[in-house]
Amino acid sequence: MAMTKARNPREALLWALSDLEENDFKKLKFYLRDMTLSEGQPRLARGELEGLIPVDLAELLILKYGEKEAVKVVLKGLRVMNLLELVDQLSHVCLHDYREIYREHVRCLEEWQEAGVNGRFNQVLLVAKSSSESPESPAHPIPEQELDSVMVEALFDSGEKPSLAPSLVVLQGSAGTGKTTLARKMVLDWATGSLYPGRFDYVFYVSCKEVVLLLESKLEQLLFWCCGDNQAPVTEILRQPERLLFILDGFDELQRPFEEKLKKRGLSPKESLLHLLIRRHTLPTCSLLITTRPLALRNLEPLLKQARHVHILGFSEEERARYFSSYFTDEKKADSAFDIVQKNDILYKACQVPGICWVVCSWLKGQMERGKAVLETPRNSTDIFMAYVSTFLPPVDDGGCSEFSRHRVLRSLCSLAAEGIQNQRFLFEEAELRKHNLDGPRLAAFLSSNDYQLGLAIKKFYSFRHISFQDFFHAMSYLVKEDQSRLGKESRREVQRLLEAKEQEGNDEMTLTMQFLLDILKKDSFLNLELKFCFRISPCLAQDLKHFKEQMESMKHNRTWDLEFSLYEAKIKNLVKGIQMNDVSFKIKHSNEKKSQSQNSFSVKSSLSHGPKEKQKHPSVHGQKEGKDNIAGTHKEASTGKGRGTEETDEEVRSPKNTYIYT
Repeated sequence: MAMTKARNPREALLWALSDLEENDFKKLKFYLRDMTLSEGQPRLARGELEGLIPVDLAELLILKYGEKEAVKVVLKGLRVMNLLELVDQLSHVCLHDYREIYREHVRCLEEWQEAGVNGRFNQVLLVAKSSSESPESPAHPIPEQELDSVMVEALFDSGEKPSLAPSLVVLQGSAGTGKTTLARKMVLDWATGSLYPGRFDYVFYVSCKEVVLLLESKLEQLLFWCCGDNQAPVTEILRQPERLLFILDGFDELQRPFEEKLKKRGLSPKESLLHLLIRRHTLPTCSLLITTRPLALRNLEPLLKQARHVHILGFSEEERARYFSSYFTDEKKADSAFDIVQKNDILYKACQVPGICWVVCSWLKGQMERGKAVLETPRNSTDIFMAYVSTFLPPVDDGGCSEFSRHRVLRSLCSLAAEGIQNQRFLFEEAELRKHNLDGPRLAAFLSSNDYQLGLAIKKFYSFRHISFQDFFHAMSYLVKEDQSRLGKESRREVQRLLEAKEQEGNDEMTLTMQFLLDILKKDSFLNLELKFCFRISPCLAQDLKHFKEQMESMKHNRTWDLEFSLYEAKIKNLVKGIQMNDVSFKIKHSNEKKSQSQNSFSVKSSLSHGPKEKQKHPSVHGQKEGKDNIAGTHKEASTGKGRGTEETDEEVRSPKNTYIYT
């Protein structure tokens, strides 16, 4: 029997044992008797092996250890005997088999470390530049001829020149445009065989903010983490690095170690591990996809030798309507909510960004469930976040201003966010929440929790539901100080640091925190803020903030999401292809029924809706779909705050089971 014909570890094991010379077979049995095995595995008694021929030994080992472990036991013996050629041949079969184990692991994941990523995702638009020059801005737009729509299947294609196929792709987009959701979707589609078939043996998803949780700053530890298996065959996995794809998600969220503050800004060992991959010093022939917000490109670009740059623009007009119909299970509520949005240019435009679209849907749904009429007319994205936060904060007691509930919780969320941003932290331990007087499970509208396996222990960590919420509460932290006699030294220093960083580095785009703060400091927003959150800003504090507002306004800057909006409006007529991602479920069960229903999730759209919004006629959101069940499936409501390790309470925001929280 030839090794290439072995269909499983059982056949490969029998082939390897039968291929041994008689003397080598006797030596192997000798080594097997004295071999140190993993904890819990029974040792082989001397008498058990006497007189056994290869087929008998194979049956005995499989009976004692199972097929896969039996192969590993024999591999140990062959290595001791220095029969490395046989080790390579047998390992190759094991590698192929472990690849299937890993695919099954990905397919059966019940959730992707953030509550709410367990549903369907209609369509987002990707555009690629023909060159990898400096990041563009609305003030310096990409020339029309350099802007091409791109499909996920083609991200690593070179077109007519195979030798120029990119091995490093940078996917950039502002907060909430869907980078994380798309990255996770790619891993799942690879695991189901519909994306990059035959190209990659492994596709690994690495959350940059979670790398800090690795026990050791070693590549093998990173692979154990990705595989969810401390016994993963790392050597075999790395045997052909050109067949590996690492997706490094959220370069802008690389987190500092928990025990460190930002007193010294040198790279942590875990940051260095990722930098070695990006610089191509480690596994130089593997493929990389890096997602990031545009502001972090100034730190990423120096690490790149050559990369393809792709920008994610968010929803088309057609998909905004489809998202509302997938979010609201009640057709009347969906129609009512979308009608509100269509009548407000600011809301309608903002819903191009999937993350903001989720915030808008959650806010409107919360108002409807409370029986409140939606009277607000947001003038910018900051007003949208303010409306959401006001809706889901604890209610005011007895019609008054309860310091114990509403304002206290707001102040605590702000202090947690500020501490995180100032120390480059996005994951928080339960003790940190207690320090800020926060009850995580009761604040699922703003915080999500996940349980992580750290060695033998399972530990719960919290994060803001999306990084944009952390930025919003960071901006608010300058306004809710307990002592409002003057702007605190720490706040003054932090705002000044933001301004200086902008001036020194020549950033065209302000940070999201600065954008939120600048909007809040406008006169009408000030009054709106005091009414919504039941507190007054002292004249002294207002005067200090006015000074910083004048400084910020004096500097040329672009707002977050400006680029996505400008590209969409200027280039939409040329974007005739999109990424169609429907009938997708991250909370997937591996069954024959679902296999038979599976389909390639990345297909080309031939046209997009781009007519003037005011000319649209919209009798029903659901009527715009080409068959409700074919687009978004069956929509059942579930808490977005409920997932592994996240408790459900009356205060948490809810969204349909099949609706993404875009990240």
